[in-house]
Amino acid sequence: MDVTRFPGTCYRAVNWIEVGTPQGRGRMDRTGQAQGRSPKHIFLYPLSPQTRQLLCPEPLAPPGVAHEPS
Repeated sequence: MDVTRFPGTCYRAVNWIEVGTPQGRGRMDRTGQAQGRSPKHIFLYPLSPQTRQLLCPEPLAPPGVAHEPS
C-alpha cells in the first residue's frame, strides 16, 4: 500500500498487523539500490489465533546468543 496516497487506517481498524516497509527496490533491481519508488507498508492478517505458534514453534534467541539444539 502506497503510504503517500493511503494511510492504512482501514487495515489498522480491522486488526491487520503492519509488519514493515520494503526497501523500495524493484523486482528487476541489479544495483542493490532503491529506485525512487514511494515507500509501501506491508499488512498481514492472521487466519488462525495460533498463527505465531504455528510459524515459530520455538522462541527466537536474542541477537548474539547461540541457540542450543533441542
